[in-house]
Amino acid sequence: MAESNPGIRSLYEEASLVLGYDIAALCFEGPVERLNLTEYTQPALLVSSLASLRAFEPLGITPVAVAGHSLGEYSALVAAGGLTYREAVAIVQKRGRYMAEAVPLGTGLVAALLGLTDIVKKLCREASAVGVVAAANFNSPGQVVIAGEKAAVERAIELAKARGCKKAIPLPVSVPVHTPLMQKAADRLAGDLAGIAWSDLKIPLVNNAEARLISKAGDIQASLVRQLPSSVLWEDSVKAMAAMGVTTFVEVGPGTVLSGLIKRIVPDAVTLNVNDPKSLEATRAALSA
Repeated sequence: MAESNPGIRSLYEEASLVLGYDIAALCFEGPVERLNLTEYTQPALLVSSLASLRAFEPLGITPVAVAGHSLGEYSALVAAGGLTYREAVAIVQKRGRYMAEAVPLGTGLVAALLGLTDIVKKLCREASAVGVVAAANFNSPGQVVIAGEKAAVERAIELAKARGCKKAIPLPVSVPVHTPLMQKAADRLAGDLAGIAWSDLKIPLVNNAEARLISKAGDIQASLVRQLPSSVLWEDSVKAMAAMGVTTFVEVGPGTVLSGLIKRIVPDAVTLNVNDPKSLEATRAALSA
């Protein structure tokens, strides 16, 4: 979409000025090794998501609520008018850097546990005898992501398999985000967040840390600080939107992972996505039907 849409192309150009490198080249040409480092992954995902949003905006659809999974919360805040695009690019770059510096590369591990939910916190407490491990993401019924120090996560996986875990999948994430290991990064980020002139949201956000609606500028900063060392309550967030009467969810940005999770949480929901021209047209047709 970037090649054929000047408005989208300008987003990549503006972000490159903020970041100090060509984000479009990194996104479309790699190298993958650099793109997989969280300091670069996070701006790339933010810019790509907001490029998809730029393509979606001409449809004239105003959501009743927004939400984002982890980093996606920043894209949601831009969509809701909480901060400017340039501010988001700059703060996300710092967030990625602080996260990378909080835990030495190679010492952390992230894994998805399938088939367990209720006892994951207990398993993490048991495994914490050998290091830090916590439930990082409650993604959907039967899917919880754990993260922490490598030995402790491996111990938690052993315990989970002994308690009936169907599958444990190591994830290609370079840092154990949403665990207490990120408190140092959160403390550093808090100072930068305090320097942003936040605006009240035009559309309420269901936040990650508590799965509650927030819309006041004064609540955003503290919520984002809590987000880094806390679990992402994605399942509860989707349920909260469903309780508001939301029946159609549009995932905006790379991939369709969240659409899949939403269908598991609210099986009757309509899930659409926008990440390329084909999906944009399909979503346009579905929303105008």
